[in-house]
Amino acid sequence: MPITLDQFLAPHTDALRVGARRAELIARNLANADTPNYKARDIDFQRILSNTQGGAGSALTATHAAHLQPGSVDFGAELLYRVPTLPRLDGNTVDTQMEQAAFAENALRYSASLTFISGQLKTLQSAIRGE
Repeated sequence: MPITLDQFLAPHTDALRVGARRAELIARNLANADTPNYKARDIDFQRILSNTQGGAGSALTATHAAHLQPGSVDFGAELLYRVPTLPRLDGNTVDTQMEQAAFAENALRYSASLTFISGQLKTLQSAIRGE
């Protein structure tokens, strides 16, 4: 059975989409670090990535045009509130050090996904050239 380019790159392109959304959320948290009553939000990267890929070994099929397509995800339904380690008097739950660490971790994952995609494309190009 032939494999398409989308199938070949799917795990890493999904990781890029989820990583980009998570970076937006973390950046929003950092931007609102001094906003009273702001509640820090995040997503569970592993769970969303697992959902976009259909879980372990499950094949998703859409049986009706109105069904969600495999790989689609509603990030709004997946948003979580961060539990603050040190509650603040103004009600803000942003811990800038935790957010910066999460941003760095997310950037590392994003970079790794780009590296994997680049490697897969080089492998594919090498196979096409017969090297």
